[in-house]
Amino acid sequence: MKVAFIGLGVMGYPMAGFLQKAGHEVVVYNRTTQKAVNWCNEYGGQHALTPALAAQGAQIVFSCVGNDNDLRDVIIGEHGVLTAMNSGAILCDHTTASADVARELAALCAEKGIGFLDAPVSGGQAGAENGVLTIMIGGEQQTFDTVRPVLDAYARCAERIGDVGAGQLAKMVNQICIAGVVQGLAEGVHFAKQANLDVAKVIEVISKGAAQSWQMENRYQAMIDNDYEFGFAIDWMRKDLGITLDEARNNKAKLPVTALVDQFYGDVQDMGGNRWDTSSLHARLSKPDDKKK
Repeated sequence: MKVAFIGLGVMGYPMAGFLQKAGHEVVVYNRTTQKAVNWCNEYGGQHALTPALAAQGAQIVFSCVGNDNDLRDVIIGEHGVLTAMNSGAILCDHTTASADVARELAALCAEKGIGFLDAPVSGGQAGAENGVLTIMIGGEQQTFDTVRPVLDAYARCAERIGDVGAGQLAKMVNQICIAGVVQGLAEGVHFAKQANLDVAKVIEVISKGAAQSWQMENRYQAMIDNDYEFGFAIDWMRKDLGITLDEARNNKAKLPVTALVDQFYGDVQDMGGNRWDTSSLHARLSKPDDKKK
């Protein structure tokens, strides 16, 4: 298919690459043009100087940008994709954004006869680079059925949750669960260190039982080493949790643990850890020499 991909960040760059590898005709756009040039040098394909130019003639336009305002800019801005997309095309947005902006953009797409899916992803940078993302999708079944085979290029699991907005709401559930699990892991590793246990051996054992989680298996070593210069940045996690807590205020959900962990991430930001991985919750509890234990 002829597709466009808008946004070549740590997630979008490899995702667009998998589309090109799968044989689709891909045109990319990125705010920093050099990154788009680098992408073309690595994968082939073409790059455009505006979102609209990238979207011309595309059957599906994918987007993966930072937040609601970034999304509005590339979709409905002066040179946004909706100024160029044809009736019958589909916009599939992978940005983690609010359910409100998903519904707003879906309504604007509908006026132009364009399908819309809100399709946030989970799996982090590693999931994007290995083509094994999980995608939670909101939108009409027929639109989902059209896009689903294309998503196979970088998805291990892609499921329609419900109508427009449901994908974003499901991603909020995902982040709620992650926040609690990472804090629990951080406290467990900290406790093990304070008890002078062999932390790696403890994790090896308990990860075979009921405590097992993706976070435990993939982030315990970072906590042991106090090494967080990688992964999913706290700035982005706090953005996601802010969206989640706003939605909770609207739907009256009670999220005391999520709100507390969001504050803990604020503490890590105050330590200078804005770009640290989310596992750096452990840094609040540890001392500089903890990595020696």
